[in-house]
Amino acid sequence: MSVRSTAVRRGRRTLIGAALAVALVAGTGGWAAGSAQTAVTGPAPGAASWRADHSLGVRLPDPATARPAAVARFFGTLSNAQQHALAARHPLTVGNLDGAPLALRYAANSLALKAERAHQLARATDPAGTPEGHRQARKAAARCAELLAPGRRILAFDPRGRGQVAEVYGDLATAEHTAVVVPGSDIDLSSFDRAKDPYGTPAGMARSLRAQMAADAPGARTAVIAWAGYTTPVGLGPDAATGRLAEAGAPRLARLLSGLAATGVRAPAVLCHSYGSVVCGLAAPRLGRGEVADLIVFASPGMRRDSVAELHTSARVWAARDASDWIADVPSVELLGLGHGADPTSPAFGARHVSAERAEGHTGYLAPGTDSLRSFAAIVLGRYGDVR
Repeated sequence: MSVRSTAVRRGRRTLIGAALAVALVAGTGGWAAGSAQTAVTGPAPGAASWRADHSLGVRLPDPATARPAAVARFFGTLSNAQQHALAARHPLTVGNLDGAPLALRYAANSLALKAERAHQLARATDPAGTPEGHRQARKAAARCAELLAPGRRILAFDPRGRGQVAEVYGDLATAEHTAVVVPGSDIDLSSFDRAKDPYGTPAGMARSLRAQMAADAPGARTAVIAWAGYTTPVGLGPDAATGRLAEAGAPRLARLLSGLAATGVRAPAVLCHSYGSVVCGLAAPRLGRGEVADLIVFASPGMRRDSVAELHTSARVWAARDASDWIADVPSVELLGLGHGADPTSPAFGARHVSAERAEGHTGYLAPGTDSLRSFAAIVLGRYGDVR
């Protein structure tokens, strides 16, 4: 077959796939079901005040441009009192500063959450506000109070937009086995750990994964980060079908992972669910060698890459999809920005296959009792021979 005829056939398949993608989304009411989101980018509020702070007689690392390794070196030059003084003056900056000491970030985010709760409580009683505004403010204040519960380790908190948060389960500083959960659509500050459909949330997935590791390896020191640190799509609208929000989220994920490496955290396995796998696909080439041990994608619409080789990662790449997951009906194409490309579970993609026979639906992969959960836990624990 000639090169030209091969190209023509491929082009036809792509066009047919794109047409199917449009038909699928339109046929399910998808374009109307989602709303366009404004991506939260750049450092958290307060960066300007941080940059203007010369109390230590030195320039503070710019939260927008400083590499996490440089941030870690800077904090290494400070006394404990100096570190906590900075956190007290700039809680949102320190709490979201990848490369800053972990315990300091937890303390800073506690201060930031208390300040945000007070702000929302004031809004809830503001005579100039509306009843709906008062209701939303009370809800936001209650959300902050929940995150301030004793024992919670909040690694990041940003109140902008729909709100972003990252929480650590376990002790990152001493963990031998670590993981990061990257969620898909409809996740934000309010839905981060919702009771409904818990295994479709980063918090629910993280807790289930860590519980499975504890069952399989009693005594092993483990930690899992539930990361809702980017603006996710809402519904099945254009945001879910394009890479715009993933392109904004990928640098944020890459900074998180580089920051973990800079603070001495063991290279994690990164679990990427649904649209989160698009974020992971775009973040992978940004990472330094050894910053991620394993990349696990499940319920994936594609990674905007045609193969594992195009991820340019030293991590082992794994892929899973259960037979009842509706994501299998989404055509594996990318054309004019629509769609996310090759199916990571296809043999041609080159990922290592993980069984998900017992998982159900789009959000059941980390439900207790599933073979996918047991295999994901085995991967994080480095027990690759136990992966189904």
